[in-house]
Amino acid sequence: MRTLVLNAGYEPLGVVSFKRALVLVMNDKARVLERDDEHPVHGIDDDYDRPAVILLTRYVRVPLNRMMPVTRRGVLRRDGQRCGYCGAYASTIDHVQPRSRGGKDSWENLVACCLRCNNIKGNRTPAEMGWSLRFEPAMPYQAGWTVKGAERAEPAWADYLSLPAAA
Repeated sequence: MRTLVLNAGYEPLGVVSFKRALVLVMNDKARVLERDDEHPVHGIDDDYDRPAVILLTRYVRVPLNRMMPVTRRGVLRRDGQRCGYCGAYASTIDHVQPRSRGGKDSWENLVACCLRCNNIKGNRTPAEMGWSLRFEPAMPYQAGWTVKGAERAEPAWADYLSLPAAA
């Protein structure tokens, strides 16, 4: 079980184990905002609430302009595992402007793509194929993208990450 850590400005900082979160709470360095009531922690003398979201008691500033590195996993996650051309399940990524024609490895030039569309498109642009993208690719800016470990968000984190929680 994992715990989301927020700073005093309610900005997500990271994900830690519930054990680390419990230690922070017991040492008065954080307080619990959301609990996992179904899985309490049983100690020798007492039972404790398992924290799902904690808030640090001291302010930790988060830089606003974090550049998100482009990764295959990130592009697939941004596009919801859906092909940018046909909407089918995507397992690969595609350069909208092919690399051989000067296309860069950037958020704006990469889309998730199904194998079929990727093979058909080959080394051509969507305009040459008569295709259009279902959306304009861009770098993600949501709070959850800057938090390592938030790819698989717990349901209790949804309000704090502005992301749909994974069921």
